[in-house]
Amino acid sequence: MAGFRQEDVEAFYDMGEELGSGQFAIVRKCKDKSSGSEYAAKLIKKRRLSSSRRGVSREEIEREVNILREIQHSNIITLHDIFENKTDVILILELVSGGELFDFLAEKESLTEEEATQFLKQILDGVYYLHSKRIAHFDLKPENIMLLDKNVSNPRIKLIDFGIAHQIKAGNEFKNIFGTPEFVAPEIVNYEPLGLEADMCLSGASPFLGETKQETLTNISAVNYDFDEEYFSNTSELAKDFIRRLLVKDPKKRMTIDDSLQHPWIKVIKRRNVRQEESGKKPERRRLKTTRLKEYTIKSHSSMPPNNTYVNFERFSQVLEEIAAAEEGLRDLEQNQRSCREDVAALLSIYEEKEGWYKEENQSIASDLGHIRQELQRTQAQRRQSQEDARATMLAANALKRKFGRLENRYEVLAEQVASEVLWVEELVRGIEKEKDSLVMP
Repeated sequence: MAGFRQEDVEAFYDMGEELGSGQFAIVRKCKDKSSGSEYAAKLIKKRRLSSSRRGVSREEIEREVNILREIQHSNIITLHDIFENKTDVILILELVSGGELFDFLAEKESLTEEEATQFLKQILDGVYYLHSKRIAHFDLKPENIMLLDKNVSNPRIKLIDFGIAHQIKAGNEFKNIFGTPEFVAPEIVNYEPLGLEADMCLSGASPFLGETKQETLTNISAVNYDFDEEYFSNTSELAKDFIRRLLVKDPKKRMTIDDSLQHPWIKVIKRRNVRQEESGKKPERRRLKTTRLKEYTIKSHSSMPPNNTYVNFERFSQVLEEIAAAEEGLRDLEQNQRSCREDVAALLSIYEEKEGWYKEENQSIASDLGHIRQELQRTQAQRRQSQEDARATMLAANALKRKFGRLENRYEVLAEQVASEVLWVEELVRGIEKEKDSLVMP
């Protein structure tokens, strides 16, 4: 891989504690031996064989690295260095140690819409930058929205994990099925062409989350959700309108990143604060309940396996122990079988839709091939007719040539006869003239 340092990473960095792990990646804290600066080392297991499913393919690693090399924004994680050995590619990344945004918010009893929009504005700024470069993240979910440092007055958002990000080329149709089930856009579930709009089907605690994966995918595909009064009673209509405009099935009708930044909810908060400061009145702030964030955070950390984000589980250890005790009697073979059936049902649903799409494509191709076959037969018939016409023309030309030859021979004979007759006439004329001359002379 061009541009990857083939030196031993541990000659330059001291490896520390594990920060998180995924199926084929581990993230460890590390320190630059020369400067003392701290970073995060993401060790990605390489796929040994193209036919293997273990590890990450060279193409996928290079795609993630190329995207990280291209981006430089205050709300997006920064790539510092890259190493490679026989088994792994090691990305030296900016250390994002503030934890997940949702964990930070869940610790609060409530927050104002002003506070919510301050964080959301940073997320939108990061997405705006990505989309300006035609880069789609495709995995914007709570676990991938982090805080650089939570112990400051205005924590900075950092978007992380570009493992499935793609650069969307204009005019090229791109389809794929990936991402986290409850946070993917409808067009991913429906296996439709993907664009930058897929990043804009944003939500927090997923409004589509069902009791099973199949129910979740069905809700996403139909964009089936509602605003639960228990959680949204204090939410302004502008905020709800902002959410409605993002959770739209048709990507063409969904708000773009530019539309989101210009939405009144994002802009009106700032204007309202300015007017209230000018008037000297203490602002009346809507406070949003964080109850659902707490429930979602506990549920996600207790049920989801660790991924390649910087997840800190320590503060949930006590909650997890209580949940583990409560669920001890439920972790048996029946639960595993049910989970397996749900996974199979979800996969079947996806692949049935894919199979339907393939059938439609095959029918379309078969129809096109039928038209092409008819055109080919028509062309072959025209070619045969042209060949027959050419043969007939050649025969006619040969007949004309023969006839012309005969006429030419006859012409030569007639020419000789005429020449002979002309000589005879000339001799006759000379004879007559001599006779005239002899008669005239006495």
